[in-house]
Amino acid sequence: MIVLDGSNLTVEKLVAVARHHEKVALHPEALERIKKCRAMLEKKLKAREIMYGVNTGIGEFSEVVLTDEQVEQFQKYLIYNHAAGIGDPAPIEYVRGAMVSRVNVHAHGQSGCRPEIPLTLIEMLNKGVTPYVCLKGSVGACGDLAPMAQMALVLLGEGKAYYKGELLDGREAMERAGIPIPGLQARDGLAAINGSNLLTAMSAIFLYDAERWLKQAEIAAAMSLEALKANMKPYDERLHIARGFKGAIRTAQAINKLIEGGDLKEGRIKTRVQDAYSMRSTPQVIGAAHDALEYARSQVEIELNGVGDNPVFFPDEDLQLSGANFQGSPVSLPMDMAGAAITMVCVMSERRLNRLNNPALSGGLPAFLTKGAGMFSGLMLSQYTADMLIVEQRILSAPASIQSIPAAADQEDFVSMGMNTAIKNFQILDNAYGILGIEFMAAAQALDFREYKPGRGVAKAKEVIRKYVDFLDEDRPLYPDHTRMKELVKSCEILEEVEKEVGSLG
Repeated sequence: MIVLDGSNLTVEKLVAVARHHEKVALHPEALERIKKCRAMLEKKLKAREIMYGVNTGIGEFSEVVLTDEQVEQFQKYLIYNHAAGIGDPAPIEYVRGAMVSRVNVHAHGQSGCRPEIPLTLIEMLNKGVTPYVCLKGSVGACGDLAPMAQMALVLLGEGKAYYKGELLDGREAMERAGIPIPGLQARDGLAAINGSNLLTAMSAIFLYDAERWLKQAEIAAAMSLEALKANMKPYDERLHIARGFKGAIRTAQAINKLIEGGDLKEGRIKTRVQDAYSMRSTPQVIGAAHDALEYARSQVEIELNGVGDNPVFFPDEDLQLSGANFQGSPVSLPMDMAGAAITMVCVMSERRLNRLNNPALSGGLPAFLTKGAGMFSGLMLSQYTADMLIVEQRILSAPASIQSIPAAADQEDFVSMGMNTAIKNFQILDNAYGILGIEFMAAAQALDFREYKPGRGVAKAKEVIRKYVDFLDEDRPLYPDHTRMKELVKSCEILEEVEKEVGSLG
């Protein structure tokens, strides 16, 4: 059970709820804060105090003051007109992540909604009712309005939702799950949608998966380095401590752990005086990616535990302030960097693949890792596939956070485009699974040509790979092998088995 109090939501906890259906509860103190804030809002409503999005229009219509009769109806029309996304549905885990993230905003007691709104979202999470949400439509400011509005439709008993594997009308899904429909009263609608919660939840899930991918990038690097008879002096921890970057120190330690017990580590293999950059810069490159992801995680977790809403209420001061705490840039900018970091590591992976394939660079391995050069082409075409995937990653690594297009009659004249960041990062990572899978496959093939003993971690990784892909003795269609390797990297089986063998990689 994960108890939400507004301040303790981590990437791991969000993934536990979104992906693994961990149960959720609202902390009793959070519930009291929500009630206290609602009482203040209702008092201000009775006093006819002007509050943005409560008794005014929104965006360019923020100067239009609503009548008492219009206030409640406005919440319904607000959700209707913002449910304006397009295309394919977001995966269920993204939507569940956004729901838990939104409840954690409400837990601060500064959003002004009725307690029924977060409590209903919690019931939906615990009983498996997930709104149908179009993935595309948010510009990442004023919150993820289009997708969040599709979530809010279900709170009205409208829209669509998944329940027990079926896509149903929202009301039917709620009724089957035994969840009362709360409706939306004054302020409830905007409180349900006015934050960058979908892009933040997606970013949290991406970081969880990308961090595990980076550990596998270290395993693949260690395999290739052993296959290429790398000089391991550049992996001496003292070098990296002297420079001071935490990520580089971490990666050097991980790779040394992976090759422990092998002939290369124990100095039994003749190596060059100095290797190419792709062989000796791995700690600096993968380490930089670790550091980038660590910064991105810090920003995402601040957002997961912050008050991303507008207006924001301060009950102890009897105050409401309108601002821009919905703006997605604090997440979008570091997440653009996180996606580029994964692409960077893939570029280095492909350069090691090139060295494994190229007989002029491989230290005695057969050309394209085949015994029958000429008749057979070995892994020549595997490099083509990796190269195609990298070009796509490079295109996707252009930052979205600088791509603002003004909207709403220039009232919303700068937006984060953070949803574009979140979407493209998953495309980058999907390609990264394939690129790394191909390096793993090539490194395993190369090690089979070597007669020396690899490190314990490297040997275990090769053992897992051989469960899924056989040694390439003679040419065969490689697309099944490539696809199996991509799925193997995505599953993290290599990582899990290697860490059982050598301990945590960090």
